[in-house]
Amino acid sequence: MNRWASAIRLLRPEQWTKNAAVLAGLMFARRVGDPVAVARALAACAAFCLASSAVYVANDLLDREADRRHPVKARRPLASGELGVGEALLAGALVALGALGIAAAVGRRLMVGVLAYWALQAGYNAVFRRRPVLDVIALASGFVLRAFTGAWVIEVEVSPWMLVCAFHLALFLAIAKRRHEAAMLEDAAGGHRASLTGCPMAVLDQWMQMAAAATIVSYSLYTLSEQTIRKFGGHRLIWTLPFVVAGVFRYVWLVQRGEAGGRPERALWSDRPLLATVAAWAAVAAWLVHR
Repeated sequence: MNRWASAIRLLRPEQWTKNAAVLAGLMFARRVGDPVAVARALAACAAFCLASSAVYVANDLLDREADRRHPVKARRPLASGELGVGEALLAGALVALGALGIAAAVGRRLMVGVLAYWALQAGYNAVFRRRPVLDVIALASGFVLRAFTGAWVIEVEVSPWMLVCAFHLALFLAIAKRRHEAAMLEDAAGGHRASLTGCPMAVLDQWMQMAAAATIVSYSLYTLSEQTIRKFGGHRLIWTLPFVVAGVFRYVWLVQRGEAGGRPERALWSDRPLLATVAAWAAVAAWLVHR
């Protein structure tokens, strides 16, 4: 039973919430009443959940020595020795095959999306993770790819502003994650993550502030864009902007206090004001979009 529990932890199912980006097209294209579109979108989300778990396994295999020097990551199944390399490879292969199986059943577009996601992750492990700027841009691009694929699979028009919003929000979260690591490890940060070598904390703070501002501005422009007004019959989506501003401000507050940044999904579920803000945005946006 301990082996099974460790294998599940290795796959990090708690981080599957990141793949909710796949469902953005379904909601904002007002296709939630279409059972075929819902089934295809949910299948795409499931495929990306398994595909991302395969990536987590690969990353833990590559980083297990560095993770042993990290105060938190040292407790991961591979770094702590709870699982062996062979067991991790088997778990990774099974979820990868599961992702490919779902993609093959849904169609070519989802297969292309999953393979493109893996190609991006391969580039990340080979090159991008060692460069501070490319590191966070690659992480953010993964979210854009999810959102684009989710809309592509159900054959709806993808709003460029929606992709811009997804990119800036993901960039903001990625920079906050790197800032959290730099603050936690201090002088040892470069030894754990090459992209943090020689990267001052002040620079990360400036990047995070710019990404936060870009997230708010791009979302504002999305709600007022001609395509959005035409699709929803007005600019009423602008009324969701206060929730976005509140959520971004709250997260910056938590990061600066050292209470968030390392794992955004944990901050979402553990911080009640942040959870309430996101839930309120989702409820109001759904009502405005589908009424």
